[in-house]
Amino acid sequence: MPVPVPHQRTVVLPHQAGPADDACADTARVVDAPGAGDATAQGTSAPAPQGFPEPGQPLSAEQRLSADHGPLHQGLTLLLIGEDPNSHVPEMWDWAGRKVRLRTARNLTEAERLLTDDVHCILLDLPPAERTADRDSGDAGAPGDELGILRDVLRMATSHAVLVLTYETDAERAADAVRVGAQDYLFRDELDGAVLSRAVRYAVERKRADLAQRQLTESRMLAQENARLERGLLPTPLLDGSDLRFAACYRPGRSRALLGGDFYDTVRTPDGTVHAMIGDVCGHGPDEAALGVELRIAWRALTFAGLCGDELLATLQKVLEHERADDEIFATLCTVDISADGRRAGLCLAGHPAPLLARAGEHPQLLPYEFGGPALGLLPHARWPRRQVELGGSWSLMMYTDGLIEGRIGKGNQRLGQEGMTELVSRQMAAGLSGEELLDASVREVRDLNGGELTDDVAVLLLDRR
Repeated sequence: MPVPVPHQRTVVLPHQAGPADDACADTARVVDAPGAGDATAQGTSAPAPQGFPEPGQPLSAEQRLSADHGPLHQGLTLLLIGEDPNSHVPEMWDWAGRKVRLRTARNLTEAERLLTDDVHCILLDLPPAERTADRDSGDAGAPGDELGILRDVLRMATSHAVLVLTYETDAERAADAVRVGAQDYLFRDELDGAVLSRAVRYAVERKRADLAQRQLTESRMLAQENARLERGLLPTPLLDGSDLRFAACYRPGRSRALLGGDFYDTVRTPDGTVHAMIGDVCGHGPDEAALGVELRIAWRALTFAGLCGDELLATLQKVLEHERADDEIFATLCTVDISADGRRAGLCLAGHPAPLLARAGEHPQLLPYEFGGPALGLLPHARWPRRQVELGGSWSLMMYTDGLIEGRIGKGNQRLGQEGMTELVSRQMAAGLSGEELLDASVREVRDLNGGELTDDVAVLLLDRR
């Protein structure tokens, strides 16, 4: 069945304020479009209201200053949906004499075809309540739903303002229309150009505000969900039954992120051994953060499966090779396994800075790193020897990523380095700091020396035995 060509016309709206409103309504007239489907048809306008230039003439400076700003200032396009829209919409003038495009549709099929992005507002001419039962089922909602056609329009035009036209005797149904989702309603009995012009402007701005608020709410909810997800991906140490104390400090380099490419974990296996790990995936984006989480979870699973040292790192390298997005991505890693009595540890380094060990009564010193292997993902058949380290009876072991030592000192190019970090931590320990206080103070001082936030991710892990 062919779709009837909708009637379209060009209308001019009156000025919204001042005593000239009535005169505008009295002198306005509608200009019929010369061709069907021509939504921008031009015609001859009636004389402009007093105090305004003829249509097409420039405004004076005073008139420009008094002009409203917003979507209507650039021209207005309305879509009127109704069985007989011509009998209810008044003839209207624009305060500037510009012609306003009015598209009319007799049903939703026509309306959907005419609803384009340049339509500012939809005027829905609700049929009288007694005629609701006789509406075409294709243009209405469920049977008996007096506002079914409005619901259909709202589903069709999710980003457009909708005004409802009804009779004053249908005031209750008009209020229901607003509750359903219309921006406002107008009574046909009281409708004139000025009222319609104001209502359209308010409806458009209200819809824009609603959409902006909805987008803001959705953005906040998404940010909260992402934050919960990132927090859930941070490790929870499993040290039940161990006399070691654990502390950690984590600072992603990405703005407002909770998770970066650095990762760490600590677990105690059934034989009493405490395993700790810290690593760094090259890069700073969300992909690197995701890969870091995968490596951490894989390390924990492999550790509980009984793997350690070179065998564990070789398996982690296979995981990295399968999961990375680019062959050039690599990860550094440092692992320690501390014996059940806490007096010795095995150390493996894969291109990672050596840990800092502070024994009781001694200054902190870096553990040997000469026998370390390459970073994971660089050499297919690399080996990572495990070195035995004597810890003693009372000690503190600090593991960290390179973000802690690559910060600058002042405005020059000098880096803090491992020696500078060792001196910094030694001063903090001499001041009596330990645990999380020691880590927070150390990271804060490194940041201050850098002259602001560090650009790289920073992860620091501290194990104590007293």
